Amino acid sequence: MDRDDVRTALERHHRESFGWALACCAQDPEAAADVLQTAYLKVLEGRARFDGRSAFRTWLFAVIRNTAADDRRRRRLRRLRLIRYAEEADRPAHAPPEDERLDGHARQTQFRALLARLPRRQREALHLVFYHDLTIREAADVMGVSLGSARTHYERGKKRLRQWLTTDDDETGRRSAESALS
Repeated sequence: MDRDDVRTALERHHRESFGWALACCAQDPEAAADVLQTAYLKVLEGRARFDGRSAFRTWLFAVIRNTAADDRRRRRLRRLRLIRYAEEADRPAHAPPEDERLDGHARQTQFRALLARLPRRQREALHLVFYHDLTIREAADVMGVSLGSARTHYERGKKRLRQWLTTDDDETGRRSAESALS
């Protein structure tokens, strides 16, 4: 792909890419925007090259996922340095405020809360399949795991969500979340 083709493909997949970046950044829109910008720069500057072994969108989602992981590591190291500095200066360290900006729909809020309780790999597999309409094979490519591993994470995640939903006392929430699973 030449540079213009890549730019066009990035524009075509921007909305989905931002949604995936949000999922990789714990629903923090500012962090997602930073991660997405960094991922786009990697692609446009040639530090991440599309080799055609998968669909462009699958490859792009993997670049975003890896960029988000790098960003989390950098932020964690920065926080550790700040904590050490605060301890050395004999001042209490302040954790950054948690940003829980979810839309106001009760059904989406409940489902996202349950999804967030899943282990990371299960959550990623379900998010890629449910929200981005990827196949399990494409999700495996994005996650960097084998197809069998992705299937296992996907099935275990669905099973765990069903268990949680059946123990939920709120009938309305259960029905709406179950409809999201089908």
